[in-house]
Order: sequence, then structure tokens, then C-alpha cells
Amino acid sequence: MQNSNIPLAERTRPRNLQQFVGQKHLVGDGQVLQLAIQKGNIPSIIFWGPPGVGKTTLAQIIAKQGQLQFFQLSAISSGVKEVRAVIDTAKKLGKAILFIDEIHRFNKSQQDALLQAVEAGTITLIGATTENPSFEVISALLSRCQVYVLEPLTKDALLQLLNYAKNEDHILKNKNIILEETEALLRLSGGDARRLLNVFELVVQSFNEEKIKITNQIVLRFAQQKMALYDKTGEQHYDLISAFIKSIRGSDPNAAVYYLARMIQGGEDPKFIARRLLIAASEDIGMANPNALMLANSCFEAVNKLGYPEASIILSQTTVYLATSPKSNASYKAIKTAMQLVKQTGDLSIPLAMRNAPTQLMKDLDYGKDYKYAHDYEGNFTALEFLPEKIEGQKFYEPGNNPRENELRKKLKHWWGDKYGY
Repeated sequence: MQNSNIPLAERTRPRNLQQFVGQKHLVGDGQVLQLAIQKGNIPSIIFWGPPGVGKTTLAQIIAKQGQLQFFQLSAISSGVKEVRAVIDTAKKLGKAILFIDEIHRFNKSQQDALLQAVEAGTITLIGATTENPSFEVISALLSRCQVYVLEPLTKDALLQLLNYAKNEDHILKNKNIILEETEALLRLSGGDARRLLNVFELVVQSFNEEKIKITNQIVLRFAQQKMALYDKTGEQHYDLISAFIKSIRGSDPNAAVYYLARMIQGGEDPKFIARRLLIAASEDIGMANPNALMLANSCFEAVNKLGYPEASIILSQTTVYLATSPKSNASYKAIKTAMQLVKQTGDLSIPLAMRNAPTQLMKDLDYGKDYKYAHDYEGNFTALEFLPEKIEGQKFYEPGNNPRENELRKKLKHWWGDKYGY
């Protein structure tokens, strides 16, 4: 008898590539991963993609197809000890697959513990990550793995999964389920197959009648009452980080700390929060208080070393500092304006005085001829035209209205007079 306590998403998990939905660029006919699985020539792999798109399932299919022992660890709850135990077991077996979910949460020493076994072929590593592996996986380990990018599931793929669950699951197929509307289910899923099936099952279980007609209104009524308040991969993930950043931008430390607490309680990755603080320090504070970027960078480094629960204190300190700091988006606007102009004007000719002249030929062509070395002049300044001729006098940086940038405006006016309109 099959266990009805197993969640629907697990009960309907594909057992082979024929049942697998999505990722045709990897497992479709003649595609790279399909061929590798068929030939049994599986390299160590990093699967990079959003939640619920098949990373764990593909790892299990690879192991089953290759008739290999499958070990699964979560980087949240496992460390070097657990990794070494699997490696020791794999040595006795000859070869095995070690799947590590959320491998981006492993620190350097934990990732280092994998290196020798991967290089020797003792284990075939399959890591799953929602973060860019270029930033989160050490280069030595990354160089020994193939990185495959998994794409969000399409609407058609999600509907295919819904209908498969309705018609093939040993519990649901015995119920009279009518999928009259599916938009709410798809929206609440956020493209995550596991979340889609869990919400679907939750709604179905809310009915006592034999006939179950699912509409958008019913889904929203039942699902939103019972679903967790925070899903770090779903819609509220983006709503909370948006409210958090807007509270910092709006100089409200109380609201900012509240939204920070919501994210911490929901299990949000502290490095994700720290990265957003780094962006805010430059985008929303910038030259009004350059120290904000230094503190945000120190916060990111500290969070990377500590993790929860201590990281919450550092995140809170940085959040309060940024929220109470003077604000300026002048640097942000400057680069946006400059990039837009570059798109419009292309590669304009750089003034000869500004060009590098490492060879005699370049010197003969007057490269760098009229350049004036600023340090040779009083106040370390002399007026030159640094921009291409076509955009001479173009202003990108407009200082913000705050004490520090008001002083910068006076300085720029002193240097450049009326040239840039300061």
C-alpha cells in the first residue's frame, strides 16, 4: 500500500527522462545531458536554476540510469564530517553520486573537502544552486564540473504537471477533480513545480465533497489562508525585499528592520540580503555618504563568515545605518545617463591627448601630445577636454542636495566654471 502521507510533489516525481517535464535544451532528444545519461558518461555537474525546476529529480534519474549509489546532502544541515563519511563509503563501493542541494551555502573549507574525491573520480558530484556558481562555488571545484543552466518552467509545462498529478497520482485519480481555472495556481507557484503541486494538493484536501471544481477564487481562498507567510522563492520574496529596500531609501529604519526580521524569520539567505544592502549603499546613498558602501561591504564579508544567528545583528546594524544615512542617487543616475548616451552615439573617437602612446609610431601620430599632467599644476588641476569632441561639455553627474555633495558642487564649479553648468 502506498503512503498517502508523502506529499504530492514527491509521489509524482519523475523516475525517468520520459516522465521528466521541461529543460528540453538539456534532456531533449540529442541534447547534451540526454546523450551523457544514455552513454553513462556523467561528469561532475552543477545545476544552476530557480527552485522547483528539476535539479534534484535530474540527479536522481542520473543515478538510477547509471545504477549508481545515490547519496544526498543538504548544505544547510551538513558539513565536512558528513561529506567525508560519504566519500569513505563511496571508496568502498567503487563509485557513487553525491548530490548536494544548495551547494552555494557550503563555505570554502566544506567545498575543499570535495575536491580530491571529485578529481580522483571517487564520487560524481552533482550540486544544485539557485545562485550564480561563478560567485558561490570555489574556482578549483567549479573547474572540475560542468555547469548546466536550468530554465524556469513554462505555463505549458506546469499545466502538464498538474494534469499528470490529477490523472496519474494514486490518490488524486480516484477523486472527481475539475480544473475549471488554473491562473491562480500557476501564479502562486511562481514557476516552481514543487510549490504548484503542494498548493494543488492543499486545495484538493480542503474539499469534503466528492466533486472538486477548482477555480481561481477557491484557490486564493484556501491556499492563501494556509500557506506560509514567507516563501523565499515565491512572490512574497520579491515583495519583502522590495519593501525592505524602499524603507531604507525612504529613511525609515523601523520599517526596514521589520522587513529584515520577516526575511530572517522566513529563512532568507543572509548573503542575498547583504548583497541588496551593498546595492542600496551605492544606488541610494552614494556620494552623500561614501562610508555606507564600505560598511555594507564589511557587512557582506562578515555575513559570509558567520551565518545565522549572529549575521542577523550585523544585517540589522547595516540596515539602520543605511536607513538613517543622507541619500543621493546622483552616481546611479550618472552611469545610467552615460550608458544611454553610449548606446546612442557608439564608439566616439577618443581625443588624441587622452590616448595611450606606448610606441614611437603612436607618439608620431600625436597620441598623448597635448596631455597636461594634473599634478604639475596648482591645486592638481588644469582644464582639459577629456570627452570626445561630439559630446564636449556633456554633464552626467549632477550632485545631490545634501551637505557633502553641495560641497562637491562648489568644488566642480571652481574647477570647471560654467562648462558643465555646476
